Amino acid sequence: MSLVHRHSYYEADARERIAGVLDAGTFKELLGPARRAISPHLAQLDQPAAFDDGIAVGEGRLRGTRVLVAAQKGQFMGGGVGEVHGAKLTGLLQRAAQTRPDGVLLLLDTGGVRLHEANAGLIAISEIMRAVLATRAAGVPVIALIGSGNGAFGGMGIVARCCTTVIMSEEGRLSLSGPEVIETVRGVEEFDARDRALVWRVTGGKHRYLIDQAQVLVPDAIEAFAQAAFDALQPDTTSTVTDTALAALQARHAELKARAQAWGDCRDGLEIWARLGIEDPQRLPLLETDAFLAATADRRLP
Repeated sequence: MSLVHRHSYYEADARERIAGVLDAGTFKELLGPARRAISPHLAQLDQPAAFDDGIAVGEGRLRGTRVLVAAQKGQFMGGGVGEVHGAKLTGLLQRAAQTRPDGVLLLLDTGGVRLHEANAGLIAISEIMRAVLATRAAGVPVIALIGSGNGAFGGMGIVARCCTTVIMSEEGRLSLSGPEVIETVRGVEEFDARDRALVWRVTGGKHRYLIDQAQVLVPDAIEAFAQAAFDALQPDTTSTVTDTALAALQARHAELKARAQAWGDCRDGLEIWARLGIEDPQRLPLLETDAFLAATADRRLP
């Protein structure tokens, strides 16, 4: 893909990502800023509110297919999930289960639960996870797109792993606990959050792709995310397996257990890559996406 015509997914905001991913002029926002559905809790804590509570949800077309889409605004409280934010996302997924679109796109940009609304946020995460699985059980694929500044952490990191497909760029990050949280709780000896190279070797898109926690790796381009999302929505005509939400989740749990047993003693992505049989793993972080995919084609977990 030509760098001249590339529109960075990482640098775009939530609505720019929606506009770039969906077909031009097709996005119809639901419960938009004009409705002023704001958090009931933030004002009590003297915190600023947002008229959309940090998330845009709606419906549109992707290469002609009908999709529902949600995009988190990482600039507002780090994309944190609160009561209204979570309710909008849950409601969108429930709408998908009822109306059966071709798919749901979750454009994640979040550090997890909003601490200002911790209990409400945690409840919201559980509702979102239940709604994701119900949507998948209804036969609607749910696709997570991760390539933003905040990545997908905390409860939304779990939500991402409940999705049918995870699409990431090298710049994206995916994990449960963030680097600063790990360092605060366990100490810098456990994880140095200032070591940015280490952070990306552990939580970044390349590593998540190599160990199959992200199924697709794309360059940092809105167009690349759009095409990958469209491809992920296409039915797999070669497989005879019915991918029910529960069966797929149980399979993922078994894979995670096996990986923990195989790599539980590794402290860096480099060690895992070496065990995968990748020669000169130190080169991987330096490679452009296409070169990286070519270099690891026969070493990535199936």
